[in-house]
Amino acid sequence: MSDLPVAPEPISELGVYRILSPQAGIRVSPLCLGAMSIGQAWEQRGMGAMDKETAFQLLDEFVRLGGNFIDTANSYQGEESEKWLGEWMKERGNRDEIVLATKYTAYYKNEEPASKIRVNYGGNGKKSLILSLEDSLNKLQTNYIDILYVHWWDYTTSVEELMQSLDALVKKGKVLYLGASGIPAWIVSKANQYARDHGLAKFVVYQGLWSVMIRDLEREIIPMCISEGMALCPWGALGSGKFQSKADLEKRAASGEKLRSIMSTGDQTDAEIKISAGLEKVAKDLGTDCVTAVALAYVLQKFPYVFPIVGGRKIEHLHANITALTLLLTSDHIQELESLSEFKRGYPYDQFGSDVGSGEPSPWHFNMVGKFGFVQHPQAIKPSKHKDHATSSAPKTQ
Repeated sequence: MSDLPVAPEPISELGVYRILSPQAGIRVSPLCLGAMSIGQAWEQRGMGAMDKETAFQLLDEFVRLGGNFIDTANSYQGEESEKWLGEWMKERGNRDEIVLATKYTAYYKNEEPASKIRVNYGGNGKKSLILSLEDSLNKLQTNYIDILYVHWWDYTTSVEELMQSLDALVKKGKVLYLGASGIPAWIVSKANQYARDHGLAKFVVYQGLWSVMIRDLEREIIPMCISEGMALCPWGALGSGKFQSKADLEKRAASGEKLRSIMSTGDQTDAEIKISAGLEKVAKDLGTDCVTAVALAYVLQKFPYVFPIVGGRKIEHLHANITALTLLLTSDHIQELESLSEFKRGYPYDQFGSDVGSGEPSPWHFNMVGKFGFVQHPQAIKPSKHKDHATSSAPKTQ
């Protein structure tokens, strides 16, 4: 069958696509472009400014390099993020080529003076869901959303109401896949079991904070994702922009550019300084000067079905992040990075052991009775080819 057409070689590793999860067959780029910085409404909140022309250039370059996975939310940049994405997709005529994720739950009408009673423009309830989705569809200029996340858990809506309401949208074709974000593992598991029992759509992807410095997801969330066959889209893998090499910090200081984060003062903490130094050390060992690429490689290579969300406003930062897809970390690299910050799983794991299928040592209660071999869970995809990062790390142009 040699006469069949073959797809051209991708311009970058961003164009080597992956299956989202065992429960979701949609094909996505290995990095997801976060659109929280697309817009200007949150400039005074420490996010910096990105005008529409710059935003469109970033989106164009992401797609040119093979990216097709974009994440936004109903409230980002006072709704500008969804609106600008909608305009861009309309102008480019590429909506169906994009795997588009958005979210509901945030009180997205808070900055709209015409809305007086806003209580049902947020939360997990059915009315909030319907209002938010219809507004998102209009802003994004589309008739369907690829992935709709529940942004966080409001602790007042029942699992039954939530899953029935979400499933109705899937059955109507307005939503293709469901995602959970910022929700405790026990609630996601309960929701998915309810969905299984009643023939409803399940959550197939989780979004949450995870990095080499903040590893809380490894206690309950990641084991839950493995058990449920869910993907993981971590945000904060780059320390919310705080993982920086000394050279990058000096460059920023010389230009007067400050570190940005919506949830901090903008200065590096002692922990972030320590992690950055460790990342820089590993980067040099791998022949690259890209600290952020090492931080991304860490989350990409620890577990399977991980698709980090990368933000930023500059094309050169996008190029640097793509370098992560060609870095191969050794077990020594991972141990070295993890030694830089304390992480304890806590009870009951510290007393009775963790999942042996994830490569954890055999617990004492097994060792008391014999020697065992355990079947391992699927492993993360490792880079298939490695570039000479000392000479070039930027994607090729056409």
